[in-house]
Amino acid sequence: MTDASATPPRPTRLIATDLDGTLLHDDKTVSERTITALAAAEAAGIEVFFVTGRPARWMDVVSDHVHGHGLAICANGAAVVDLHRGNRIVEASPLEQAVALDVVHALRGAAPGTSFAVERTSGIHYEPQYPPFFLDPAAVIAPAEKLLAEGFAPPVVHGPEDRPGIADQPVLKLLAHHPELDPDAFLSLARATAGHLASFTRSSPTALLEISGPGVSKAGTLARCCAERGIAPEEVVAFGDMPNDIEMLTWAGTSYAMANAHPDVLAATTHRTESNNDDGVAVVIERILQGR
Repeated sequence: MTDASATPPRPTRLIATDLDGTLLHDDKTVSERTITALAAAEAAGIEVFFVTGRPARWMDVVSDHVHGHGLAICANGAAVVDLHRGNRIVEASPLEQAVALDVVHALRGAAPGTSFAVERTSGIHYEPQYPPFFLDPAAVIAPAEKLLAEGFAPPVVHGPEDRPGIADQPVLKLLAHHPELDPDAFLSLARATAGHLASFTRSSPTALLEISGPGVSKAGTLARCCAERGIAPEEVVAFGDMPNDIEMLTWAGTSYAMANAHPDVLAATTHRTESNNDDGVAVVIERILQGR
């Protein structure tokens, strides 16, 4: 399945890989083959960046498999995370609360039945109707208008009365879910309705949209991190499987769509590799190292 004709235009200095559906197997594990390939790449002087829609708190799945710099790009580019320091956010590109609220109002009008979650630097909070994809005992459950209100703080059950309010924690992503719409149709509708306010993408098989600040993307943050290191796009090899990867894949000098990728990703990339469950990222890394 791997496209053997994919020769990077310049020696590879950085590998940028998505996680879910790309580097990770469907059971959310990292295979021994992939662990070995990642370690070999960094031992050869190639930096590895995990570039994901996941929040920082969900990075433990790969934290034990980083070497060198140990940085990851999370929340679709809204956060740069130091995996060597307890998944600490070292840089954030937030979505302004007022803009997030405008998006909520726009999508409520365009797609009645939409429910929302607010991903902040400290955790996620969501509306009562939002599906419990992952239960978070620390989440505040309230209407989005309240979660995004200036100065909103939840009732204090335990702890100091003067703890910071939720509104003091930057918004990294707004998430919007619709129980009936086709996922791609929902994305198109949202972009047509509120694309002038924020950046919209998706990585879930359900009608779940991920909404970031204007211009925030995996590609933009990766490009900035590479520029800081003097790494050109032609020296980057990228891997992905879903629409939130497309900008990163088209920015990188060489990019691979996984065999299990979304049709739009397959259409946007020239090269293919095996599926995530068949260690497609490791297959390409091994070939790159063999050719050095």
